[in-house]
Amino acid sequence: MGGAIARRLETTGFDISVWDRTKSKAEALHVGHVVDSPADAARNADVLITMVTGPQALRDVYFGPSGVFTAGAASTIVDMSTVGPAAARELADAAELHGAKLVEAPVIGSTPAVNSGTLLILAGTALAEDLESVRPVLEQLGEVHYVGDVGSAATLKLVANSFLGIVSAGAAELMAAGEAQGLEAEQVFTVLTRVAPGLKVREAGFVRNIHEPTMFAVRDLLKDLDLGLALYQRAPGARSKVPLTAITRELFAAVASRVPDLDISAIGTAYSTDPLPRQPVEELAL
Repeated sequence: MGGAIARRLETTGFDISVWDRTKSKAEALHVGHVVDSPADAARNADVLITMVTGPQALRDVYFGPSGVFTAGAASTIVDMSTVGPAAARELADAAELHGAKLVEAPVIGSTPAVNSGTLLILAGTALAEDLESVRPVLEQLGEVHYVGDVGSAATLKLVANSFLGIVSAGAAELMAAGEAQGLEAEQVFTVLTRVAPGLKVREAGFVRNIHEPTMFAVRDLLKDLDLGLALYQRAPGARSKVPLTAITRELFAAVASRVPDLDISAIGTAYSTDPLPRQPVEELAL
């Protein structure tokens, strides 16, 4: 995702510097100027964008020995990672101490949406006007939706990804149930996508057991479900009960123990004894 974002911004006219923990990955993008550390990326940047895998990776990038805050830069920080509200608030507090501003901006969508500029970007800021300085950048990537104070966008993103997990697990279960009753996978999937259109982008996975290229890895959704559960279960009273999210987390944990890097459509393997790719029905009929 980070690479796709960098490429999209360069093609829309922005001057880009790129850093990755694995420098060869940054070089393979052939985008902008590859730098040696997060601090190098932050120096002289008007806007600094980060997209990392989780809270600890975020802390390493900002607070590490060569982290962003060692550069002394006072740029506007846009963090597009899914890290939860506690990490977002921690970063916002540190940014303020270093004279910078944070816009949390987790996204709904994957690489194809980045490439077409159709992400849904959930924005949270301490002050609504802080968003305006980076809006021209973010609007090259998609639609910007202002949620509220820092932490609100991170919370909404966990809700969204929890729902994605629940819907995906439900689809996998009912695909298997329908096929067990003699229905064709294509027939079941067509009906499910009328109820949940977002499933359509994973047709190859749910119908034909093809889970690559990965749009959203099983291990990353499992991380988000863990972050979500830790947050939801702190709510008072009955609202702390999230049994569907908890069951979904266990299903994805089992799949992650086998195929962590495959796309989340691999949740179907929790219900299937046939992991091999399948041909479409029309091809089988020839």
